[in-house]
Amino acid sequence: MSEPIGISVIIPCWRDELPLAQLLPRLVSLLQTPGMGGEIIVVDGASSESCRALCLRYNAASLPTEPCRGKQLRLGASQAHFPILWFLHADAHLHGNPLSSIQAALGSGVSGGYFRFRFAGKPGWQGSLLERLISLRNHVGVPYGDQGLFVTAQAYRRCGQHSPWPLFEEVELVKRLRSEGRFTRLEDGVHVDPRRWHRDGWWRRSLRNRWLAFQFACGVPAERLAERYTARQPDRTDTDTDTER
Repeated sequence: MSEPIGISVIIPCWRDELPLAQLLPRLVSLLQTPGMGGEIIVVDGASSESCRALCLRYNAASLPTEPCRGKQLRLGASQAHFPILWFLHADAHLHGNPLSSIQAALGSGVSGGYFRFRFAGKPGWQGSLLERLISLRNHVGVPYGDQGLFVTAQAYRRCGQHSPWPLFEEVELVKRLRSEGRFTRLEDGVHVDPRRWHRDGWWRRSLRNRWLAFQFACGVPAERLAERYTARQPDRTDTDTDTER
């Protein structure tokens, strides 16, 4: 990868039009910078007309499908036209030019990677402490989808793609990429929206997510964990299956 190559940005969403309206113009601007090229693919689990119209406004592809994030990501990847895949959450906050950082990382010979976990805005001492703890956990555990996973399309296919699950869909993929020894962390570029931690409480949400991750590691199917979680969230208004922390 000695020359800059294009990136397919794949965004799964479900009733995420508000944050998506903030993200898409930023991505369009980055893709138009010199030496850059690519496409934006939004995979909409709600199959909403408003999402389709938003994508049309910013010349992004819109793929309607069922609301299962793993299946959404796989569908987006199957429709990608460029050799770099970047999987990005609709509520991600971009900092600097992460596209050029991804190009440089993959040009150095790695197969994929992720961005260091950082909250958007000023998270205060609790958020800052969680950032450090999550960064430490990433050294031995799995970085999750809200950290902007990127990978070459070739490595993505070779390592088995995302699992077709509603959560923990990236776990097996990241493990296989790591087993190849060419999976890296970039220090800055993607910041995570802290609104769910504000809503649920910094430690309550984090401990709940760790408990779900522990159950998953013990063999509880991801589909069953997703059912348990969403059953406790009858009035949720976003794709709140981010149980990564």
